[in-house]
Amino acid sequence: MSSSNLTMWASSKPSISDASPLSFRASVGSIFQLPSSGNPSRANPVAPIQCNLRELRDRIDSVKNTQKITEAMKLVAAAKVRRAQEAVVNGRPFSETLVEVLYNINEQLQIEDVDAPLTSVRPVKKVALVVVTGDRGLCGAFNNNIIKKAEARIAELKGLGLNYTVISVGKKGNTYFLRRPYIPVDKFLEGGTLPTAKEAQAIADDVFSLFVSEEVDKVELLYTKFVSLVKSNPVIHTLLPLSPKGEICDLNGNCVDAAEDEFFRLTTKEGKLTVERDVVRTETIDFSPILQFEQDPVQILDALLPLYLNSQILRALQESLASELAARMSAMSNATDNASELKKTLSMVYNRRRQAKITGEILEIVAGANALT
Repeated sequence: MSSSNLTMWASSKPSISDASPLSFRASVGSIFQLPSSGNPSRANPVAPIQCNLRELRDRIDSVKNTQKITEAMKLVAAAKVRRAQEAVVNGRPFSETLVEVLYNINEQLQIEDVDAPLTSVRPVKKVALVVVTGDRGLCGAFNNNIIKKAEARIAELKGLGLNYTVISVGKKGNTYFLRRPYIPVDKFLEGGTLPTAKEAQAIADDVFSLFVSEEVDKVELLYTKFVSLVKSNPVIHTLLPLSPKGEICDLNGNCVDAAEDEFFRLTTKEGKLTVERDVVRTETIDFSPILQFEQDPVQILDALLPLYLNSQILRALQESLASELAARMSAMSNATDNASELKKTLSMVYNRRRQAKITGEILEIVAGANALT
């Protein structure tokens, strides 16, 4: 009798393996559920995870693998953002020296009546927007922010009664504008892994032809300006007509050329690779105020303005790439931290379930021994 009672008691005990994976996913979501707003003084109890130990082990292994992937993507982005920042800094002395040359030429042209096509200011009827986005995702709100900036600018131009056209650069921007046929797009361009002068020249040629043929009266460049590892700002710069001084300015006419940069390097800390930053300042040689040009200043200006247009577009592409990589690095860092927290939570539930199972088996043995005696 005692043996049959023990068998019936053991068979009536609910099995942990009866739960389905669907209830496991629902219970994992309930771990992070907030208390009910109906009665703030009483919080809803956390629903237990109804799954067997094998499913928990598989889930923990999956989270571990995800954590390894996001950690690797973080380090890859950190290495790439260093190279992208070096490209920006290495090209800055040329850009700033070109500014000095254009400024000195402009000083000599103040007394002459010169007709430079890229500096001619005329009444604005149509605006071309060069929107620079990324080619990949997994970078937080990087692409979303610049697209929102473009949408806000388009709405502003519509409010002013001005026509507009878009030159989209980047796969994410191309996909966005292709799904919205009501937005006029002049050309779709794809960026490369590392911006080159050839890619910048393709954009500059299209912009140059639109502005010189008077199809558009103003060209604005929308891209993400790289500020620091955790900060990047979507900005709008007036690309054409060019400033007489050669500076790139925002909508209010303020010069936005940066003077300081942040360098990043990978170091080892507590057995893990980390990122440290250094602030450097770019130094350029000042031109003499009595500098004289052997050739006609008009010829030099006609040669330098397209070159400077190309350099500014290349610089915007490089800064956008550095911002994208920094955003991806930050996003992968957050994903790694979240995976670590989830792994810790699941491991705690797994240990409790395992301990409860062992305790239950011990109680069954003790109860059976007591029943037999």
